[in-house]
Amino acid sequence: MKGTVIRSEQTSNDMYVSIDLVEEIIERQLRKYKNKIVDKHQAAGSFQPEFLQSDYAESEDIKIIRSKKFDVKPMYPEDACLEMELLGHNFFVFMNAETDQVNVVYKRKAGTYGLLEPDE
Repeated sequence: MKGTVIRSEQTSNDMYVSIDLVEEIIERQLRKYKNKIVDKHQAAGSFQPEFLQSDYAESEDIKIIRSKKFDVKPMYPEDACLEMELLGHNFFVFMNAETDQVNVVYKRKAGTYGLLEPDE
């Protein structure tokens, strides 16, 4: 499904029981994927046509009201996650000590973390 992989594993003493268990899980994953696509499609239709056709360069509605400068410290992504937690933020910008590039770590909904790296 366009790069999305749906997979499941189950173990039991009976092969047919395992197949039934896997079938339930895959059906649930497919329903979730379908709902995600439907929600995304419906959300795209909620924008006003005037907003979609407006020119951002000429728009005066978008204003940056605050600018902040900070030191970009070289550190490992795991350390950046800890620093982000200590600050109580949802994201943290840092210099990756392994690649010497600016990266961003962010907190995901499931309590896990994500890492944004520039494409080389």
